[in-house]
Amino acid sequence: MQRRDFLKLMGVGAGALGVSVGANALATNNTTNPKPAQTRQQQAETWEEMDLHHQQAVETFLANIGADPEFWGKPLEFEMDGDVKVFTVNCEEVDWDTGGGMTFPAMTYNGIVPGPYIRVTEGDRVRIIVNNNMTQSTAIHYHGLRVPNDQDGVPFVTEPAIIPGSSRTYEFTVRNAGTHMYHSHHNAAEQVTRGMMAAFIVDPADTSREPENISAEYIWVLNDSAMGFTINGKQFPWTQPIVAKYGDRIRVRYMNEGLMIHPMHLHGIPQEVIAKDGHYLPQPYMCDTLNVAPGERYDVVITCDELGLWAYHCHVLTHAESRDGMFGMVTVLVVQE
Repeated sequence: MQRRDFLKLMGVGAGALGVSVGANALATNNTTNPKPAQTRQQQAETWEEMDLHHQQAVETFLANIGADPEFWGKPLEFEMDGDVKVFTVNCEEVDWDTGGGMTFPAMTYNGIVPGPYIRVTEGDRVRIIVNNNMTQSTAIHYHGLRVPNDQDGVPFVTEPAIIPGSSRTYEFTVRNAGTHMYHSHHNAAEQVTRGMMAAFIVDPADTSREPENISAEYIWVLNDSAMGFTINGKQFPWTQPIVAKYGDRIRVRYMNEGLMIHPMHLHGIPQEVIAKDGHYLPQPYMCDTLNVAPGERYDVVITCDELGLWAYHCHVLTHAESRDGMFGMVTVLVVQE
């Protein structure tokens, strides 16, 4: 979707939102505990100044539409070795930009946050070669997957750590379908919140219980703490919108890789919850706010039956909005004709 089309949907012209975001406003958006002087400065702002900051964040979001085509995930490519799918994961330390030049020292899989997602089919044999190019030891745990004990990725419980400069090969047959994750399980509070996390999607061999007529799918990796409140490694206004047509049915796969709960709220349209932690629910249910705790995964289906722009965000408001406007875990669902 182009910025001009988004503005048209909003019913405003480009000139109505023509002010760029100031550096001070952006810094305040990402400061969860401002200093007393900053707090006094914010309180001294007029309502006009506060409204302008809110407007500026939206303008930046509009200008960023389409600028990050891999926002909803990049697949990890594989090679075949006989009947085995072989994936290579490189653990690397990089500076990661969560948006607008706000960079953090990150620990990554293949240089991106979150790491590239692995997608296979139930019953596949996989081999995952992990090269540790970092200054810390690490390991990979396959969260939610049923694997042999010696492939579980917990140093000194099931295996040695992968020390700097060394490699480790995991190999197993994928036994259970669903929305899962792979992430560090060594110094995890630091390594995961600094970026060592990714989706591991397993399509079922039997698709009879899968939702029908899905037009698009979106992976949401939620994270917090070390690099702020992020969706797929970015903070609003540098997230991307979901753009759908009226009547589309879309699937969202939530996974919480952070340290805090994140109740995900969609305005205007209910979410049908169909699976939790990779397991189909015996009875799907409807909600508009779905609480996703650390480690949890949920699959929802959204039937886009209301036209317009619908805010979509974490409803712990300190993760999503401040005096200086929306930030953090926020995006927009666009339903157009």
